[in-house]
Amino acid sequence: MDKRIYASYCTIPFFCLLIAVSITLLQKGVLVYGREFHSIAVAPGTKPTVKRAAVAHLLIPGINVNAPVELVETNMDGSLEVPKVNVWTGVGLYADGPYPGEQGSAVIDGHLDRPGGYPAVFWNLRLLHKGDIVKVETPGQATMQFRVTQVASYTPASAPLAAIFDNTNGHFLNLITCSGRWIPAIHQTTHRLVVYTTMIKA
Repeated sequence: MDKRIYASYCTIPFFCLLIAVSITLLQKGVLVYGREFHSIAVAPGTKPTVKRAAVAHLLIPGINVNAPVELVETNMDGSLEVPKVNVWTGVGLYADGPYPGEQGSAVIDGHLDRPGGYPAVFWNLRLLHKGDIVKVETPGQATMQFRVTQVASYTPASAPLAAIFDNTNGHFLNLITCSGRWIPAIHQTTHRLVVYTTMIKA
């Protein structure tokens, strides 16, 4: 089956607004604005609960990130929503993927900057390196720790979508924001920054 997820982040000049994730599967298709969009198939029980996401925090000690996590869905055009409660200081966990720590690839997005060019939650995401630690903290549960395995920048057309969203050969947490040069004509930046992390077993 072919699946295409087109990530398009940043829709207002000089600051990032969203990651466009257009998904195509041959099954469970619906027609939206003349194009076909579909959900990513997820195993039963892998969709995060609202309660867990509402109280979780993403911690990245190396770049001083302590961000509340909220669930985000996809918009009608197939783009991944961004946080709505804590727009600039929070992060969004893709609701149709696994919760961090579960089998598969959990995906979290966040803004690079805000109006006026001021830093947002993932302003320093590019400064992470292989070996750095990322944590997800949920009250009443053991803090989950992930180790950065790769920091990569892609054009939207070259992003390895299966690796980002659908690697089920372990427990992964992938962080996404925009990067590169702003292109006013198409209201987006030239690249997407992806930080890959793998869960550290207790």
